[in-house]
Order: sequence, then C-alpha cells, then structure tokens
Amino acid sequence: MKVKSLIAAALLLASPVAAQEVKIGIAAEAYPPFASPDASGNWVGWEIDFINAVCAAGEMQCVITPVAWDGIIPSLTSGQIDVIMASMSITEERMLTIDFSDKYYNTPTVIIGTKGIDMAPTAEGLAGKIIGVQASTIHAAYVEKYFAPTAAEIKIYQTQDEANSDLAAGRIDAIQADSIAMDAFLASEAGAACCDLKGAVADDPAILGLGVGAGVRKGEDELREKLNAAIAKVIADGTYDKITANYFASSIYGG
Repeated sequence: MKVKSLIAAALLLASPVAAQEVKIGIAAEAYPPFASPDASGNWVGWEIDFINAVCAAGEMQCVITPVAWDGIIPSLTSGQIDVIMASMSITEERMLTIDFSDKYYNTPTVIIGTKGIDMAPTAEGLAGKIIGVQASTIHAAYVEKYFAPTAAEIKIYQTQDEANSDLAAGRIDAIQADSIAMDAFLASEAGAACCDLKGAVADDPAILGLGVGAGVRKGEDELREKLNAAIAKVIADGTYDKITANYFASSIYGG
C-alpha cells in the first residue's frame, strides 16, 4: 500500500499542469462581447465561454482571474497568473517578454467616429481630429505611429468604455479599436445615437499582430503546447463554431 501511494504521488508530481490550478488572467475591465461582468458579478462573454471550453478540452482546472489590463503582462511574468486570455494580440514586441499559443481569433481594426463628419481611416482623413484609444494596446501603438503626426490630439484611456463614453459625449471625434468590440458599442443606445463606422485601417502586422493568442511565461512550453492542443480540439470538434454562433453572425477565426 505504501509503494502504491508513493507511485501515485510521483505521477502527480510528474504532471504539474494537470494537477495544479491554472490561473487564467483576463482584463478586469469590461470588454463586451468578449468578457464583462453580469449583474451578479459573474464574468460572461465569448472569450469566457472559449476559456471554459479550452480548459475542459485540456483537462485543466482553471480559475478565471481578473487583472488590470495595463498590469496583465507583469502579473504573468511575476507568477500571479499562469495564462493571459484577454483578447491579447500576438505581436513581435510582446513576444520579447512572453510566449503565445496558436491564434484563436483575428478581426479587423477599425475607426469609429461621430455621425455626419466625413473621415477616412487614414492619416489624411483623420487630420485635425481628436482620436481616443485604450492604453497599452496595439491600437495605441498604431495611432501613435500613423495618426499622431496629423491628428489634433491623441487621448489615452485606461479602459475602452471610457473612450466610448467620451466619443458618445462628443469630447473626441473618433476611436480606434477592434471591429467586434466596436460592433457591440454601435449596437448600444449611446453608440447608435452618436457614431458610425468609418472603415478599417490599413494592416500593419508588426503592430497589429497576427491574431489573438493565449500568453504564457517564457519557458512554459508544456503549458503552451497543452493550450495549443486544447485550442485545436475545440476548433476541430465544432465547439468553437457553436460558441461563436451565440455571439456573432460569422466566424472570427480568420483574417
């Protein structure tokens, strides 16, 4: 009996990913339709459902852990969380600090602006405009490179909701963000009243990345491969499409 107990203990030690809790870091700020707290404080949305499906497919005991967006990478590297699954784009700059799983979605980047004002999603089209963008995002980096030289002002917000609110209130002229997130804003009462889609910006993979993936610490190859296998399984068995159909009219995987 003692020998069997020792063998069982050894097997548990040999499989740390399966035996331990995996803390999945999401942004503490609401980001509908991907993740936001409901009236009871429970996190809901496409990415939450996807996280749950990936954890089930990978037989991982996951704990969703909200973290302030601008501190989410330091929270990962310091060990406070084990994985980032918060609509984080895979970029060369971020890959200097952390590793990523395979892509699990990819959508265009767009400009939303005040109704009745003609503005193209270009440096010339946004010349003289006040543009809002969320801090520490690929969109902030893109706006700084392409639009800052001609814009009247670039306003940085800690959350996307704050940028959306200022646009609805007329305090800024436009915002740049993910197209799906902006679809949700334009479908809201405030968004529908104030604003419309001005178009997608020109792609720059070096800044906008290669799609959204799960972030892991450098050297956590076992966990990264476990996530890749689980993501592939969720996509292959139709679970991904079923989850996506609950939120979107078309697939968000390509792009």
